[in-house]
Amino acid sequence: MTDEKTPPPDTEILPCDPSLKRVLAEYDRPVGNLHKSRSVVMAPHGMVATSHPLATQVGLNVLQAGGNAVDSAIAANAMLGLVEPMSCGIGGDLFAMYWEASSETLYGLNASGRSPYELNCSVFERLDVNKIPMEGPLSWSVPGCVDGWAHLLERFGTTDFAQLLQPAISYGEGGFPVSEIIAQSWDAAAEDLRQWPDSNATLLLDGRAPRVGEVITNKQLANSYRLIVAGGRDAFYCGSIADQIVEFSKNNGGYFTQADFRNHRSDWVQPIVTNYRGYDVWQLPPNGQGLAVLQMLNILEGFDLAAMGRCSSEYLHLLVEAKKLAYADRAKFYSDPNAHDLPIAELVSKRYAEAQRKRIDPRCAALQVSAGDPITKHGDTVYLATVDEQRNCCSLIQSNFVGFGSKVVPGDVGFPLQNRGALFALDPNHLNCLEPHKRPFHTIIPAMVTRDDKPWLVFGVMGGDMQPQGQVQVLVNLIDFGMDVQEAGDAARIRHEGSQTPTGQPMANDGGVVTAESGIPDGALVELEERGHRIATSPGAYGGYQGIMIDRATSLLHGGTDPRKDGSAAGY
Repeated sequence: MTDEKTPPPDTEILPCDPSLKRVLAEYDRPVGNLHKSRSVVMAPHGMVATSHPLATQVGLNVLQAGGNAVDSAIAANAMLGLVEPMSCGIGGDLFAMYWEASSETLYGLNASGRSPYELNCSVFERLDVNKIPMEGPLSWSVPGCVDGWAHLLERFGTTDFAQLLQPAISYGEGGFPVSEIIAQSWDAAAEDLRQWPDSNATLLLDGRAPRVGEVITNKQLANSYRLIVAGGRDAFYCGSIADQIVEFSKNNGGYFTQADFRNHRSDWVQPIVTNYRGYDVWQLPPNGQGLAVLQMLNILEGFDLAAMGRCSSEYLHLLVEAKKLAYADRAKFYSDPNAHDLPIAELVSKRYAEAQRKRIDPRCAALQVSAGDPITKHGDTVYLATVDEQRNCCSLIQSNFVGFGSKVVPGDVGFPLQNRGALFALDPNHLNCLEPHKRPFHTIIPAMVTRDDKPWLVFGVMGGDMQPQGQVQVLVNLIDFGMDVQEAGDAARIRHEGSQTPTGQPMANDGGVVTAESGIPDGALVELEERGHRIATSPGAYGGYQGIMIDRATSLLHGGTDPRKDGSAAGY
């Protein structure tokens, strides 16, 4: 009799071989990837995938009560702001894409905030500071989340803030248990949070982070949510919440004024797209970095990745080199399109990708990569996906940037403010240069994939600079290597560090470093080193993925969620 912990002797187990469907059904898991963390979640009516089970349940409850994908996404996002405060919250920004089933139209929303009117490069010159700090009020930009919720709700929602924020209010007042990965992130930031009295009082317990399984409350945040229920988005931008933030800013070296909040607005934008092997991959245009996903896919499309194999050094080399090229362009061109005329159409064109592809040496890693010439004559975040019974789809990403953002809770509002302003450049000649009332370069990017003009995949990958790299790896896993929506996120990833930063500061000209998760074979890493790549193994920092796939043949929803986070996918 065959031991249940070892494969049958006539079964070949090749964890990185795309033909793994040969594995016998009775052995371990009934899928090709024996290391897959869980089965695909399937449901016929609606589905929610988030980075925390309570948020997933809240979003699912909204769907089951008759709400649509936008209603569900807002309720889940509000819950995440409570239970995962290092990653997101109403002190941060929001981007979303929404597929409206009735009109078969894809909409994009940029709900990112802008710099203070009174802050510019000369301020930092007077302060003798040559880089915007990652913490404190100098890193602040106006939080766009609540206005983003209001825009989504006004245009597509079927209910109101009273219903959507009530679950988070109840848990904020009654308490919620702290999950494992979130507890680790909380503890890592405790020392920094202790430096700010309001942060210490709001987010720590006797000066320490909450422990795994400890039930905690955030009544201040619950009160802010109640104010939004009563007064809508204006309660945030024109009421007592803004008043507290501006007052704190004036007393602590910040530059916020009432006008910064009063004049904030979100923008509906046209998503940008490229076709990758018959699939239309959609992103939002800059100031976000979604364009890098499309640029990388365009370059990789010219190679037979399926024939190379998912864990081959050939494929991994091309992935890294394509990333270098796209991120070099990111460092130069990605900024606020309202402040500069950006060559977006040229950067996403197939013609440009062909020229970029020729810059890749298949045998040797590039040590220094400059931006291309597209004109001729580059954190902590939550991502969530929701799909309702009518097949409206919401792809929403929301973030404070680095863990707990600026680390500053201003007064009794119950949430920290983001530090997105740290992503401005202080070089006056850089497109992403700090200027008054300007949006900074942004890392958070929601995504959607359509096929034959119908939604196929609602997905995203959290994690700062990892987001485009992670999205490309997930898509290649699905499209080229035939993985399912759970396998595609579970599969081991690589990450390249070393491209120029969006603040205009180049990294060392040594080609950067490729870090790899343990599932990447040693042999492939040795071959990458032979090509000139510097290799390191590193825990964490590989992003967090959520995805919902729509199976048109069966009308079922397939959900996957990342084991690198505490999350879950659920449907009904």
